[in-house]
Amino acid sequence: MSEPTGAARRRGPFKVGDQVQLTDPKGRHYTFTLEAGKNFHTHKGSFPHDELIGAPEGSVVRTTGNVAYLALRPLLPDFVLSMPRGAAVVYPKDAGQILAFADIFPGARVVEAGVGSGSLSTFLLRAVGDQGMLHSYERREDFAEIARQNVERYFGGPHPAWQLTVGDLQDNLSDTEVDRVVLDMLAPWECLEAVSKALVPGGIVCCYVATTTQLARTVESIREIGCFAEPSAWESMVRNWHIEGLAVRPDHRMIGHTGFLLTARRLADGVEPPMRRRRPSKGAYGEDYSGPNADGGAPGR
Repeated sequence: MSEPTGAARRRGPFKVGDQVQLTDPKGRHYTFTLEAGKNFHTHKGSFPHDELIGAPEGSVVRTTGNVAYLALRPLLPDFVLSMPRGAAVVYPKDAGQILAFADIFPGARVVEAGVGSGSLSTFLLRAVGDQGMLHSYERREDFAEIARQNVERYFGGPHPAWQLTVGDLQDNLSDTEVDRVVLDMLAPWECLEAVSKALVPGGIVCCYVATTTQLARTVESIREIGCFAEPSAWESMVRNWHIEGLAVRPDHRMIGHTGFLLTARRLADGVEPPMRRRRPSKGAYGEDYSGPNADGGAPGR
């Protein structure tokens, strides 16, 4: 049985072409690609790449200035945060939530819209594996090319499960029997009709949006389309902790709001979602509301 794509680049001694992440005594990271005969330079001196080629991961190298650097392969979260960008990347904390709550499994057939710089695509490909399918749609050709380069840089070449299409999802989606759809775009509600036709019963649509107005419109559009169960929406925040002897406290900085996530399950064909029993708060659908159901008030009342 052959190794999964990219697995050989994640273990064993360092080889030419491997990504290396150096950590200096202050915890700062430096990432580069190993090349025979090249030198790595810092303001604290340099050292030859050849010193790491063939060395085990977790080695320590010293520069000509006698500064020690710990050498490890970058983890996927490190890689996506340091990759060349065309658009903003999906942060690892959100990518992890998408993989968990959209239930991305090995062998899954996944459609993604809004590739950006390829961060989420890389996470999704590693989750679905060589036997799965990821069809990514990106309307901007320049972003698509940056994403392609980043994904191939991480896996060491093209991934057999990946197809990348330049164009709008709602105009080009031809996939059927799709297990999961992930929408990272400004107006995901524009794609819901096409998505509902592609998803299998029980399949999941997961949307990643930045603002509360996008979140509200997407949720109401999912309710209005009538073939999804009640959506669930949330955000996550990450706060590191400083631990030094008895000085145990939260860091002063944290990764706060990056975006909202929402998921909804596809119902079987011909099934109507159960009527919502809770009533919205007074004024939830006020005079200034112009979204779905603006004519008749909240659904299920």
